Amino acid sequence: MSNRFFFGYGSLVNRATHAHDPAYAATLEGWCRVWRHLPGRAHATLSVMPEPGTQIAGLIASVKADDWAALDAREAAYTRHDVSGAVVHGGPEAAEIAMYVVPFGADAPALAPIQLSYLDVVVQGYDAVFGAEGVADFFATTRGWEAPVLDDRAAPLYPRHQVLAPQQLALVDAMIAQHGLRLISG
Repeated sequence: MSNRFFFGYGSLVNRATHAHDPAYAATLEGWCRVWRHLPGRAHATLSVMPEPGTQIAGLIASVKADDWAALDAREAAYTRHDVSGAVVHGGPEAAEIAMYVVPFGADAPALAPIQLSYLDVVVQGYDAVFGAEGVADFFATTRGWEAPVLDDRAAPLYPRHQVLAPQQLALVDAMIAQHGLRLISG
């Protein structure tokens, strides 16, 4: 077993989108989650930024040395950032915990829409790991919700989209309504 892990705070929390095992619930201290817009991208990207005094829930998962290249390719818009000292988890001792972050200064507030198919994947992951309370916490600890949400469920644009159970779809829809998010059609 590897003692190197990634910390996922978005789609990497959804274990159906990767095969990295074992995985453990974790908390990242001193960072907040934020929707950002990268130049040349049509849709908002979920990232994180340092913010003392805050914390976000996520997942750490083991990465074998020869699997980093594939993970780096999957997260090509991001850079790997060492957060070993900022992650609290119940797993084994970790030699390294890395997280993918949009390079600082390369992003802007989210003006582009958030793909609903991506949001569905993230919520499905948080629901599986943390339950409905974890989903509510995801929404409460994420900034940038002023961006519209593009309803692409009928023709998902997100490459790792998943089929959600009816109760998971209802949970996503309830969170969208509760937070007053603006749905737009494509």
